[in-house]
Amino acid sequence: MTDEVQNIIYHVSSAEQITKALAAGLYSCESLAAEGFIHCCKKQQLKGVLERYYAGVTGLQLLEIDPVKLDAKLVYENTMGGEELFPHVYGEINMGAVIKVSAL
Repeated sequence: MTDEVQNIIYHVSSAEQITKALAAGLYSCESLAAEGFIHCCKKQQLKGVLERYYAGVTGLQLLEIDPVKLDAKLVYENTMGGEELFPHVYGEINMGAVIKVSAL
């Protein structure tokens, strides 16, 4: 089944944050505290996100998340005022919703 069919969403993180999340069973990051949500993207948005926000950054990890399994609220929106909608998770990501973690 493709990610479009499953509606898989993606989140870019560090290995350190992933290690903490695996131990705790919940994933959190600075944007949740600062903005109230965790930034995610769809597969077709991932390249642009990496180019805009992570150019030259090494040691990144990619979370593949099944939205159906999320305990937190998921909202598709554009908080920057554009037309392209991005998935935002309003709460910690339960690791049971993460179907894969891979190095970028």
